[in-house]
Amino acid sequence: MRVQFDSNNFIHQINEICTTKKVEYIDAVIMWCEKNNVELEFIAGVIKKEPTIKMRIQAEAENLNFLKSGAKLPI
Repeated sequence: MRVQFDSNNFIHQINEICTTKKVEYIDAVIMWCEKNNVELEFIAGVIKKEPTIKMRIQAEAENLNFLKSGAKLPI
């Protein structure tokens, strides 16, 4: 049986992880995927459709020099 994925709930949980554990969004997404046994590739598709979280992750990646300023995430 396939479980329905709720992107609003996912975003809420990511925000909660960031707040309670005081981690970056990138780390929160990875932690959530590991805890829920979900592939990062699946979540990349979800993030691609959610502009708010995508912008936050992109800003973090630029600040950490993982991504050049003004560059777009490949997802």
